[in-house]
Amino acid sequence: MVTLRQLEQYDPITIQCHDNPDGDAIASGFGLYTYFKEKGKDVRLVYSGRNRIRKANLTLMLSLLDIPITYMDSQEEEIPGLLITVDCQYGAGNVTKLPAGQVAVIDHHQVEITDVAMSRIEPALGSCSTLVWKMFQEAGYSVTSIRLGTALYYGLYTDTSQLTEIFNPNDMDMRDELIYDAEQIRHLKQTNLSLEEMEIAGLALLRSIYNADYHYAVIKTKPCDPNLLGLISDFLIQVAEINSCIVYNEQDDGYKLSVRSCSKEVHANDLVAYVTAGIGSGGGHTDKAGGFINRKLYEEQYPTLHTQAFMGTRMSEFFDNNQTIYAADGNLDTGDMREYRRKAVAFGYVNPLDVFPLGTPVTIRSMAGDLKVVIDGEHYIMIDTHGDIYLRCKEQFLNQNNMVRGRFKLPKALEYNPVIRNDNDGSVRGLLEYAGSCVSIGDIRVYAKKLKKTVKIFPANDEGHVIFGKPGDYLCVRKDNPKDVFVVEKEQFVLFYRRGGRMMQSG
Repeated sequence: MVTLRQLEQYDPITIQCHDNPDGDAIASGFGLYTYFKEKGKDVRLVYSGRNRIRKANLTLMLSLLDIPITYMDSQEEEIPGLLITVDCQYGAGNVTKLPAGQVAVIDHHQVEITDVAMSRIEPALGSCSTLVWKMFQEAGYSVTSIRLGTALYYGLYTDTSQLTEIFNPNDMDMRDELIYDAEQIRHLKQTNLSLEEMEIAGLALLRSIYNADYHYAVIKTKPCDPNLLGLISDFLIQVAEINSCIVYNEQDDGYKLSVRSCSKEVHANDLVAYVTAGIGSGGGHTDKAGGFINRKLYEEQYPTLHTQAFMGTRMSEFFDNNQTIYAADGNLDTGDMREYRRKAVAFGYVNPLDVFPLGTPVTIRSMAGDLKVVIDGEHYIMIDTHGDIYLRCKEQFLNQNNMVRGRFKLPKALEYNPVIRNDNDGSVRGLLEYAGSCVSIGDIRVYAKKLKKTVKIFPANDEGHVIFGKPGDYLCVRKDNPKDVFVVEKEQFVLFYRRGGRMMQSG
C-alpha cells in the first residue's frame, strides 16, 4: 500500500485525472499537486481524452479555487519521473494511457488493474478526495489552506450525492474536520446542473419502472454526474405511491446507484447492501444511500440479464426475503429455536464520563456508523472483539459484567478505530485509549436459530432504531425477556454462545 512518503522520492511528478474529470477527480488531483508542490517538487496536474472541461460547475471550480489543471493530448514521448493516476487506474478504460516508466495509482473505485506495484485503492471510501486526505493524515500533513479544504469538501460533496450517501467513517471525519469556504461551496451548488442534465433527468423520470406490489421504482439514466442521480431519486421518493427507489447509470467500470426510502420497514442502506452483495458495495443512511456495482463481476455472474431487470429482481427478492419483527410485541415464535447459554467472553468498556463531562453531546463513530448521544452518567459504551459499539444502561452493565484488570486490546487491527467526538467543540478522542476490560457473568440464556432470510428488528425500547440480520446470522431472544430480541453474526455467535453444558463447535 503506497504512501506519500514513498512517492516523495520522485521528481518530476505528473498527476493525471481520468478523462472527462469530475469534481472529485479534480479535487483529489489538486490535493496531491498542493502536497508535492509544498515539498519542492516539479509537479503538474493534467487530464486527457476527447473532451475538454466545459461543465459549468467544474469551470467555476477551477476559476474560484485557481486550480492549475491543463489538458494534455495523447503522446508517444514518455512522461518523465513519476506519473500518478488519481480517481482512476492506469490502463483502465476511463483514462488515456500515457507512456510512463514509473506509475502510481490512487483511487477509490473497485480494483481493475492489478499490475501497478505502487497502488493505493480503497473502494470503501465515498470519494478519492477522502483517500488523499487520509494519506495526508498518515503523512502528518494538515490541510490548513481554505482553498484546498474547499476543493476536497466539494470532491466529497459531488461523489456522494450532496453528502447524502456517506457511510464510511473516514468520509465523515473529513467532512467534519475540513475548513472550507461555505460561500464558494454555495456558489458551486447553484451551478451544478446544465440544461442537458435537466433534460436527462426529465427523460429518465418518464421511463421509470414501477412495482405496485412493493411500491418501488427503478430508473436508468444516461451517463451523467453522480449528483444528478441523487437529485432524481430525491424527486422520485416524493411521489405518493413510491416508498423506495433506485436510480442508476452506467459508467466505464460499472454502475453507480442512488437509493432512497421513506418506509420505516425498508432502510435505504440495507436495500443497497442487498442489491450490490457479491458484485459491489454500498451503504449510507436509513433514507438515503448509494452504491456501486463492478461491471466485470456483474457480467461474470449475470451475463444475459439486463441491468433494469436485475435491479427489479433484486429489489423484489429483498422484499420477499425480508422479515420484520417488532420486539415490543413479545410474541416471537421460539418453537423452531434452540436454547443456548452465554459464555464468559471479554469485552471492552468505556465510561463516557472518563472522556467528556456530564451533559456533553457526543458522536461515537465506528465502521458501523455514527451514534449520537448526550453523556448522562447512566450509560456505558461496550466494544466487542470486532470493534462494534453498543450503548448499555449502567445498571444492566454492572449486573451482567465483571470488570477485570488491564486495558482492553482487540485481537486484530481494525480498518477504522472507533472515536468519540465532542459535538460542542469538535475535539476527538480515540475510544480504545479509554477502554477497560470486562467479562460477562450470570446465567444468560437465549433461544436462537440461524437466519435463512433477511430480518429487521425494531427493538422494544427504541423502535426508531433497527437491527438488521442477514442469512447466516443468528436470531436471538432472551429466555427471561421475550421482548429482548437481537441478531448476532455467525462468527460472534460461535464465540459468545454454547449449547447445554458443552462448548459449541465452529461451523
